[in-house]
Amino acid sequence: MAALGLIRKRLDRCESEGVEILCCPEAVLGGLADYAPRPADFAIAVADGQLDGVLAPLASNIVTVILGFTELGDAGRLYNSAAIFHRGSVVGLYRKLYPALRKSVYEAGDHTPVFNIGGLTLGIIICNDSNYVEPARTMAAQGARVLFIPTNNGLPPKRVDVAPEARSVDIARAIENRVYVIRSDVAGRTDDLVSYGSSGIVDLNGTVLQSARRLHDDLIFADLDISALGPDYHSIDR
Repeated sequence: MAALGLIRKRLDRCESEGVEILCCPEAVLGGLADYAPRPADFAIAVADGQLDGVLAPLASNIVTVILGFTELGDAGRLYNSAAIFHRGSVVGLYRKLYPALRKSVYEAGDHTPVFNIGGLTLGIIICNDSNYVEPARTMAAQGARVLFIPTNNGLPPKRVDVAPEARSVDIARAIENRVYVIRSDVAGRTDDLVSYGSSGIVDLNGTVLQSARRLHDDLIFADLDISALGPDYHSIDR
């Protein structure tokens, strides 16, 4: 939960810069349950307002926050989820469709919703979901014009750097669907894991507008030209 303090600092910076949406990494609250000895200990329920209470320090009238966490669902099921926290309330929820390449303590989600925030229709897919064509395609067909990808590429040091692969995926999803793609990854080293960081912003033509520093926490910005997406979308900054 110490991550809330770091997110709050980033949010304050976003408020001062006029940023409207801040996307944080996958499982930024508590980490991935797959690595925890007692996964349910840091799972957070949504339906009873628990998540609203946890995220209360991030309330803002300017910045909407997208962030990953472990969700406690019905009958004790765990989901790798991302919430949209808008003006003090959770207004959207996405559950990861493909929890892991091999096995996971998480249940798979089964919905591909889109959300409207300030007139902008957006979609969220989590990390491994972006390797599959269909989730992004389905959301674009529902009107999503920006796709956010909370990611956690913390891997054992013997694994290869997957950041270049993630960037290639972002470019492909952007071009295929004519959407902006914004990925937010963890970065740095622990005793057991390393992530080189794949955070970046790609426009609908596949051009990389911004990318984060390797192995360092970072905050990157871009102005999205929503007018390029058609007459139904107004301008939104960053």
